Amino acid sequence: MSDHGADRTATGRTGRRPRTVRPPAEALPFDPSEPLPRLRRELDTGPDGLSAREAARRLAVHGPNEVRRKASAPFWREAAAQLAHPLALLLWAAAALAFVADLAVLGWAVLAVIVVNAGFALLQERQAERAVETLARYLPEHALVVRDGQALTVEARDLVPGDVIVLEEGDKVPADGRVTEGGVEVDLSMLTGESVPAERVAVAGLLGAPLLEEPNLVFSGTTCVEGQARAVVFATGDRTELGRIAALSQRTGREPSPLERQVKKVAWLIAGVATAMGVLFLVVGVAVGLPVTDSLMFAIGLLVANVPEGLLPTITLALAVGVRALARHGALVKRLSAVETLGSTSVVCTDKTGTLTRNRMHLRAHWTPGHGTDAGPWARALVRAAAECTTVTRDTDGELHGDPTESALVEGAAGLGAPVDPDRRDGRRQTLFRFDPRLRMMSVVQAPEGSGAARVVVKGAPEAVLERVLPGPDREAARAAAQRLAEEGTRVLAVAVRELGPDEGTPARRQDAETGLTLSGLIGLYDPPRAEVAAAVRRCHEAGVRVHVVTGDNGATAAAIAREVGIGEPRLEVVAASESLDDSELDRLLVEDDAEIVFARSSPETKLKVADTLRAHGRIVAMTGDGVNDAPALHRAHIGVAMGRSGTDVAREAAAMVLTDDDFATIVTAIESGRRVYDNVRKFIVYIFAHATPEIVPFLVFALSAGAVPLPLTVLQILAIDLGTETLPALALGRERSEPGVMRRPPRPEHQGVISRDMLVRSWGCLGLVSAVLVMTAFLYVLWRAGWQPGDPTGEGTPLHSAYVTATTATFAGIVTCQVGTAFAARTDRAALREIGLLSNPLLLAGIAFELCFTAALVYAPPLRQAFGTAPLPWDVVLLIGTFPLLVWGVDEARRARRRQRDFSAGAGSSPPWSRRKGG
Repeated sequence: MSDHGADRTATGRTGRRPRTVRPPAEALPFDPSEPLPRLRRELDTGPDGLSAREAARRLAVHGPNEVRRKASAPFWREAAAQLAHPLALLLWAAAALAFVADLAVLGWAVLAVIVVNAGFALLQERQAERAVETLARYLPEHALVVRDGQALTVEARDLVPGDVIVLEEGDKVPADGRVTEGGVEVDLSMLTGESVPAERVAVAGLLGAPLLEEPNLVFSGTTCVEGQARAVVFATGDRTELGRIAALSQRTGREPSPLERQVKKVAWLIAGVATAMGVLFLVVGVAVGLPVTDSLMFAIGLLVANVPEGLLPTITLALAVGVRALARHGALVKRLSAVETLGSTSVVCTDKTGTLTRNRMHLRAHWTPGHGTDAGPWARALVRAAAECTTVTRDTDGELHGDPTESALVEGAAGLGAPVDPDRRDGRRQTLFRFDPRLRMMSVVQAPEGSGAARVVVKGAPEAVLERVLPGPDREAARAAAQRLAEEGTRVLAVAVRELGPDEGTPARRQDAETGLTLSGLIGLYDPPRAEVAAAVRRCHEAGVRVHVVTGDNGATAAAIAREVGIGEPRLEVVAASESLDDSELDRLLVEDDAEIVFARSSPETKLKVADTLRAHGRIVAMTGDGVNDAPALHRAHIGVAMGRSGTDVAREAAAMVLTDDDFATIVTAIESGRRVYDNVRKFIVYIFAHATPEIVPFLVFALSAGAVPLPLTVLQILAIDLGTETLPALALGRERSEPGVMRRPPRPEHQGVISRDMLVRSWGCLGLVSAVLVMTAFLYVLWRAGWQPGDPTGEGTPLHSAYVTATTATFAGIVTCQVGTAFAARTDRAALREIGLLSNPLLLAGIAFELCFTAALVYAPPLRQAFGTAPLPWDVVLLIGTFPLLVWGVDEARRARRRQRDFSAGAGSSPPWSRRKGG
């Protein structure tokens, strides 16, 4: 059940919500709740409707009655935007350089990566448009309309303001209208989340009531479940409530995720570094006397080597793995980038009913005048009366179907020894006045049982029922008892009865029935929190994520549940009638204060305001919702989370994630998964950047020695490293499990880059520098063994040429083995390798096995040796470079150990999460 309608059985309402405010562009030119004669004059219509000619003229003025969507960009333009992504531009450059270097296979492979990534990105777009298309499906195709005094069927899209429509049981309402004759019960759940039909009759409007609560208005897309009525149309198309939601959904379009923005920054950084290195080597090579063609070839090799062709596939793989993992935990993520955004989440705004709680009510407490909470026949009479005032049904298997609150009453009565059979209950029922969300109560007239008298039974919110109870001391005692029960976390109902005299007929109007009542007592129904929510909230707090509750329920009840699951650190603040809050008050509550908030008596508009406020202050917001009216807020939040069981189709389309189990704990699991994805992307970048140093240093040594030290590496060997040996281990890092402590650190700031100074120091200054020293040691060792001295010629035909080829092979193989050590080191950012397990990533082990086999093939297979300019390595050289993985990993492991010790000494692990984050 949605929280939007939960107030129908709760206490403590402090006042009506103000009327829903439409944006100026969609504002109606009149008030639909004004007196009917005035409304008809403004619409220039009457009981016989419009003439066909007048309807045609108005159709030309107002346009068709349909939810329109804004024109989307042409496909070619969207495709061009994806192909011009900064990283895609780098890949285009890499492909072009590969073709220039006569490496066609490489060029076509890079082009395939560009096309696949662009196509995948296109499939992730147009979420708002799909939500609007779903909204449009709520509208009927045809409508029964009165024109020229005759009822006829027309296409619903041809309705215009001033038309008189006929509504009957089972019809979908084709446009927003004012009931002028008769009455219908309408299912408004798609707009309000309220599961019980609302009565809409030809009565005067209520001063100051929200549009959705006006007793005489019906709205397009809702369904008539009972009755017959006529209504005059006052809004069509985009001016309807459905059209307003569609417009908001399109205006609150998706923005790039933090990761998408960061990838663009990384792409430009890589472009700058790669271009600078290529140009620098070209200039230096010419300056030291290399032929221009050779210098150009080496410059192209450096450029291609520094373009991370695997970055986009690795990010896509990491996100896809996160999506699959979340699906197993009950979360369907519809947009890959949303997985990473979840990891940035700093605030979760959640419903209460069905998300924090089970939405499975049971009888927990009762109170009767004069007896308090004591059990006895009076308690059984109270609960039996409440169970008779229900509409739930029982199927052939004995299962109850209907509102969870009413099912709990019937089950509670049976548990107290006062069972109520739904069939016998309906057989004795003379009149049913369904639950009215404005009055917040319902009533029935039951025929006498045995020799008794007929009676009226009323149940509803205590403050509403007590107003109709005969004055006496019981009323004040009941109000105090209701407050106590609400503070205990129960949903409180008041039950009152009136015996009908033998000469008194059955009341035809509810105002005649619901008066002069005698209080039977109060019932406290409890919807227990989900068992796993308390632990999930605790994990949120440990992770520095603040949790707010946005609910339509009573503040005391919602606050009790919030406290029970641990929401309210360091303190809990309850705000009622939250739509009346202005921006400055919301700023104070959500940003300046350190409290967690329960927004009670809230509507979907509250969610949109809360999301806007948090976004304006740089918070990453995850927002839950289930109704059609929640769609704008779900769009506006960074992560819209729809309910899979209780949510509407529109909410599910508008959301980035759907919870199949409606469980709050699943959101926390998703946050952890998002953090893992972000960490894995950073691990990939550390791994890729670390290899730039040992690839660049040999060229620098050659250049700085003015050729006295020959080039330790060839261009083809660089490409073999970057496109042959490096790729699979890099992709495997995207499959790493969460690092220990991932949920014990605060959310990263929105402005934090995916590349940090510490990452660059680790990649280039630690892992890269150690690798460069090791591979140059191997290169010089092989030459030294052969008697080489600086400046000795090593070209073809010289005595040292064979040793030189073996030395470059040692450099190539040494970089590969250093990659192995870097891969193990990059698996963690802070933790020791033993904490995550040496063998816990089988894909990485397979990738390492492949790169070692590939290297061995290049070194020892004659055809590949000739193509890549390699030579077999002596065993002493193999043993030397075989130590490189342990040395590279060991140096980084020692660095991380010192960092952990420094953090521990500084007390970084002991401060509470709230002290490590900014409010919000």
